[in-house]
Amino acid sequence: MLLIYGNEEAFSSVGEEAFAEILRATDALNQELFESGELVGAYGVADQVNAKLVRVADGTPVVTDGPFAEAKEYLGSFTILDCDSLERALEIAARNPSARYWGVEVRPLMHEADVAP
Repeated sequence: MLLIYGNEEAFSSVGEEAFAEILRATDALNQELFESGELVGAYGVADQVNAKLVRVADGTPVVTDGPFAEAKEYLGSFTILDCDSLERALEIAARNPSARYWGVEVRPLMHEADVAP
């Protein structure tokens, strides 16, 4: 999984034209990955002001604004890949246009079969 974090200041600091180019280049990369069978899905995350955090305390759900109001950066988008190796995922992350501006975090996903009972 590729994770891209940022904040409004970081996202707007590149300028409107550059941000539009980042989106176009990301779409092109995603299309290439889709055609190769490596892209499972790519998603932008709605504005963090709409985020909610649910915790259960004494059996009762407690809903708060979240996840962390004081966080300086938040998840802006994520991409799920199905590739042969971590090295391939790192290659793809390096080609993601966001890597030039905010960085791309690469995290392997675990399947329920990978978790010991």
